[in-house]
Amino acid sequence: MSDYPSSMEGRAPSRPNAGTKTNPSPPSAQIPVLQAKGLHKRLGEPPLSVDVIRGLDLDLYPGNTYAIVGPSGCGKSTLLYLLGLLDKPDQGEIRMDGVELAHAEDNIRTRTRNQSMGFVFQFHFLLREFTVEQNVMLPMRKLGRLSDREMQDRAAELLSDLGLGDKRQRYANQLSGGEQQRVAIARALANQPRLLLADEPTGNLDDKNSHHVFELLQTVAHRYQQAVLIVSHNQALAAKCDHRLPMKDGQFEISG
Repeated sequence: MSDYPSSMEGRAPSRPNAGTKTNPSPPSAQIPVLQAKGLHKRLGEPPLSVDVIRGLDLDLYPGNTYAIVGPSGCGKSTLLYLLGLLDKPDQGEIRMDGVELAHAEDNIRTRTRNQSMGFVFQFHFLLREFTVEQNVMLPMRKLGRLSDREMQDRAAELLSDLGLGDKRQRYANQLSGGEQQRVAIARALANQPRLLLADEPTGNLDDKNSHHVFELLQTVAHRYQQAVLIVSHNQALAAKCDHRLPMKDGQFEISG
């Protein structure tokens, strides 16, 4: 059975707003889920190449939510792809559990993504020929730790938490755009990742569902000590995160 509660209706513990911090100081006993140091990324070929990420450092700690905000083209999504091991930096380090992953072999990076990370993209990327339940079960099948019954139970709980419990057997193309995005969020949470990376996770949702999804992500982060990193243009959502990280021209802005 899932370690998640059967209902996420309880609110997350009250936490002070951490404000703008690029490397917030955690309790001394905490170890970062992920550490990035000196990241650089250049896109394009000389002489037209552009430095998109310029020497970024970032520590992501368990039980914390982080929001990266900034204008289009500042490097937010590029940074998310680097941290999620979907792309490699030109320079710098990315570590989980002391293992350097930025330039590791592809099989190591793939295994780490599947075991320790969950992804929510701006577009849902659901498999249309699969049911909602089957889509959520895909990462669990790949990981191979649970029986079919356990995978079904976990998928049912997550979908219920996101208001889709009565639509488990529908196909993706039978859902609205907002419903499909909520299925994608359930899929990202399926393996209880230590790090959840979300690119505009509420971009296709109305205000009510945006609030519900964010409350779920916040509760999961705090209760199960997962780190959640969100890229968003939604300033109201970003303000609710424990740490808000403004970006400009490939770097974090440091508040005075």
